[in-house]
Amino acid sequence: MIAPMPEPVRLAFLGCGFITDVHSRHLRSLRDAIVPSYASRDRAKADAFTRRFAGAASYGDYAAAIADPAIDGVVIAVPPVYHRDLALQSLAAGKHVLIEKPAFRMLADYDAAIAARDASGRTAIVGENDHYKPQAVCLRRLIAERAIGDMVLVSFVTIARRLKTATDWRNDEALAGGDAFFEEGIHWLHLAGSLGPRITTIHGYRPTPSREGPDRRAKSMLVAFHLDNGAAGAIFYSREVPSLLRGLRWSKIFGREGVITFESNGLCVVVRRGGSPKVLFPGLRDLRGYRAMYRDFVAAIRTGRAPEMSLERARDDQRLMDQIRA
Repeated sequence: MIAPMPEPVRLAFLGCGFITDVHSRHLRSLRDAIVPSYASRDRAKADAFTRRFAGAASYGDYAAAIADPAIDGVVIAVPPVYHRDLALQSLAAGKHVLIEKPAFRMLADYDAAIAARDASGRTAIVGENDHYKPQAVCLRRLIAERAIGDMVLVSFVTIARRLKTATDWRNDEALAGGDAFFEEGIHWLHLAGSLGPRITTIHGYRPTPSREGPDRRAKSMLVAFHLDNGAAGAIFYSREVPSLLRGLRWSKIFGREGVITFESNGLCVVVRRGGSPKVLFPGLRDLRGYRAMYRDFVAAIRTGRAPEMSLERARDDQRLMDQIRA
């Protein structure tokens, strides 16, 4: 006898901006598992997203979506300054929550959300899609298999000129919670600390920011760190330096028996350990990891297990970010 398919999870997006558009496009292939709805303080935006992505419902404010008993969970996709209050309200209302990264601005916010999650018995996940990227999964496997022997040095390079407009909320550090590295470089900080070895010490070095033009944030950062396996590494991050094809860059993991070179955006991985290099293409269909992230979220909701990108895991990233910004 064939078991019936489980009912899809009904998720309401709180916020109808750029990142909700990104998530919704990736969810089109998961309609058997997830049915979206949309909430915005601008009802016209919510209606437009509902039409475009075949949503179940639209709401003219976030509270209405949170209060709707037809909604199983919410995706908090608004500027970070609002994340804490919306997460606590949603959990108190018995909703599962996915919180866009960076989830919160301070460690105390994570502690409050963890307590609320535990009290509600619901699932909470942080939308760190890079954790689920096929490239990240491939790198974790290669390191676990000691494909290049003992790690010695790691170099993550993510350089591109991608300036924000004056009206973009990310250009307001009060709304974003911090500079460009806090808002987007968190992806690279997570990757650096999630490949197997853990970061033990870390320091950040920020070049003097340029305040010219509409994007007045600090947009570059050099991060240096030690890992618990004895290796050392660095993250070279900038969103103001021109680059080939608006961001094509190579990162490397150096070992005593070989080198792993990977295109920073996830296209390919090259392993060299004697003989000819081995070229791997980890996965182009879910290049950015969004589908795998939502599959993990749904599985955690249905089984009650912790998701891979739990609040505790994201809190570890925040602790490192605090040390960088100290």
